[in-house]
This record gives sequence, structure tokens and C-alpha cells, in this order.
Amino acid sequence: MGVRADEALELEFDDLTDYLRNHHSAYMEVNGKLYYLTDVKKHYWRAQDTTKLNEKNHYCDCSDIVNNVDEFIGAVAVDDGPSIREVFDDATFYASV
Repeated sequence: MGVRADEALELEFDDLTDYLRNHHSAYMEVNGKLYYLTDVKKHYWRAQDTTKLNEKNHYCDCSDIVNNVDEFIGAVAVDDGPSIREVFDDATFYASV
């Protein structure tokens, strides 16, 4: 679990999967909420709600866990809402530092 960078990333949609593969995580701000997009031991992907912490003081999952980043971006619903692909144009992405 990282900390959100101050500067927004300048990403096109086609760049997001490569960014996540190379950096393993990013923050996504959309509709007033901040999500942590991250891999699980480099094999699975999930979105986490940064406003909810579990007993280990880690962010709580708010999406299904999937086994590849392309499926994650295209199909995963965040908080039972739209997919990351569907909200991309309204979202701001930040590095996790």
C-alpha cells in the first residue's frame, strides 16, 4: 500500500495497462472517491476503497480479484458500479509512491 503522489499521471487509456504492469499499482480518483488499483503478488488485480481499512490497517477490496490486468481494466466493477474502462475519461490517475 503506497501513498498517492501529488502530481496526476498523464495517461491515455491504452497506456494504463502497461503502467500497471510496470508499476504494480496506481491511485484512481473518480466521482469524489479515491481507489487504489493494485496487484496481488504480481498475479492478480483488484481495486480497493481508500476510505475503508481492515484490521491490518490496509485498504478494503471493493472489486473482484481477477488474474490479468486487461480483464481488470475492462470488466472489473468498482463498488458494484461501472468498470475502470467506463470511468476512465472522468478519472484522474496518480502514482503510488
